[in-house]
Amino acid sequence: MRRYIFEAAHLQAFTNNLFVVAGTPQHIADNVAEILIKANLAGHDSHGVLRIPSYLDGIKNGGIRPDAEPDVLRETDNTLHIDGGNGFGHYTARYAIRRAIEKAKIGRTCFATLTRTGHIGRVGEYAQEAAESGYIGIITVGGGSKGGGRILPFGGAVGALGTNPIAIGVPTGDDTPFLIDFATSMIANGKTYVAVSEDRDLPEGCVVDKHGNPTVKTAAYNDGGNLLAFGRHKGYALSLFVALLGGLGGAFNVDAGQIGGLYMQVIDVSAFTPLAEYQKGVRAFLDTIKATPPAAGFDEVLVPGDFEVNTRTHRLANGIDIPDTIYQQLLECAEKWNVPMVETR
Repeated sequence: MRRYIFEAAHLQAFTNNLFVVAGTPQHIADNVAEILIKANLAGHDSHGVLRIPSYLDGIKNGGIRPDAEPDVLRETDNTLHIDGGNGFGHYTARYAIRRAIEKAKIGRTCFATLTRTGHIGRVGEYAQEAAESGYIGIITVGGGSKGGGRILPFGGAVGALGTNPIAIGVPTGDDTPFLIDFATSMIANGKTYVAVSEDRDLPEGCVVDKHGNPTVKTAAYNDGGNLLAFGRHKGYALSLFVALLGGLGGAFNVDAGQIGGLYMQVIDVSAFTPLAEYQKGVRAFLDTIKATPPAAGFDEVLVPGDFEVNTRTHRLANGIDIPDTIYQQLLECAEKWNVPMVETR
């Protein structure tokens, strides 16, 4: 399959222009485009420019209000409850994490819940921002209901949970923060989009077809299949907890047994120990773990956050690799919205 290489800055400008032409105010388009390209740079292509066609469709059919501004419904010294107004989730989530960081500077911690945000992109983006600001950040996006998800409850035959991701960022004092970012399903649903775009099978042990039989075929998954929770009953339990945290924002329907929402927490490290000392201790510990002799089949031991930084360094130098299927979709968007297509290398 042919692949195309794009300069990150050029691809970001193209993305920005598409959203502006589609009716997005410049300052919102700036944020959304930057966050999408940062996902590609980090190696999480499932949350990058692959999503552009669906977002443009959302604007066209009214599912996304491109000019919506976040509205703080309630707040205290240590809490925020924010309504995204069905706008771009990326913009609302970035606004929320930055407000939460500002509150944590004074109150030592802040808890935030978000509703009506839409898709927020790569969840780790916001945990990483907290960590890079010297704070511990915890972000969860959860939900579930009868027939309301693609993830099977452990022991169940019908999907009832979202992928319910969780991200945690911890400051290290350097440009490689500790960063956990994963769905509580075996793979994120977006990874199935990437597999389709690259015409390859899914990993074994992640997906079942509509009859509950294991499969690696994206077609079988898309034809009523489901994802499995990671870690069997343990991942399933964590998925439920992520949904319950989201429910703090009041996004639930008792009659339908439905719950969901987005939760953020920011913790000021200096409330417990001096930040510089903590970061020094964290880095020393993580470096000790990384110094563990690698097992057969591994070149080195990594810790969470290394993959993203390594991939970003490589892609900034060598460009972002886009498969032909996604390139053709972007080309179609460019023609539809009369936006010049970005040049490839």
